[in-house]
Amino acid sequence: MPGELVDNQGKGLAGWSWPPIHPEGRKFGLLTGFASLATAYLAWETIAWPLAFLTLGVLAFFRDPQRSVPQDARFIVAPADGLVTLIQKVAPPPELRGEDANGAGMGEGLRTRVSIFMSVFDVHINRAPVAGTIKRVVYIPGKFLNADLDKASEDNERQHFMVERGDGVLVGFTQIAGLVARRIVPFVKAGDIVAAGQRVGLIRFGSRVDVYLPEGTEPRVLLGQKCVAGETVLAEIGQAPALEGVIQ
Repeated sequence: MPGELVDNQGKGLAGWSWPPIHPEGRKFGLLTGFASLATAYLAWETIAWPLAFLTLGVLAFFRDPQRSVPQDARFIVAPADGLVTLIQKVAPPPELRGEDANGAGMGEGLRTRVSIFMSVFDVHINRAPVAGTIKRVVYIPGKFLNADLDKASEDNERQHFMVERGDGVLVGFTQIAGLVARRIVPFVKAGDIVAAGQRVGLIRFGSRVDVYLPEGTEPRVLLGQKCVAGETVLAEIGQAPALEGVIQ
């Protein structure tokens, strides 16, 4: 049940159920579903069947499953479902660096950036990596290059978020549109208080999310690893483990 406490000692309840469809996707499902029924009524089966499959695909894309979010204040959880495709030391985006009306930024120093690529088959609801106050939400128009490319972080349409934890630690993350994604939809605004794993937005039809870790923090995930939004522990604040993996 939503909000129910679970732990690693067996406390709580869990069971499979059909994931709900996010309201943002219901209008698209209704539109394609109506078109499928209308063409079927007119006996245009060569059009009706593809539209029926398209309806199922749209509903699957906008699915919004529940997640069990680790409640350890040290953890930074993955904000997106998808594949870790880049781990790099970079300067944060200009929109997250300097001071503004809401307070200090992340600074000019290099931070570890973890990029999570979402295919059209992944859940596209994005979640807050940590609990805290949304200090910035900055939308930047841009291109629609392949989101798997490094330069997509600077060239593509994107939306930056910066969350300040209760202890002052700042965590930044960016929604980046891709080749197919053409709309970034935020659910929060500057000043909102969010819980770790809370839904903060979505990107329609394939995209990427970059996470900028605090200084002295390194990821607990590897290149090629699959992340689950709100569940996968991306990093532990103040920890820099040396990890190696084998692709097999």
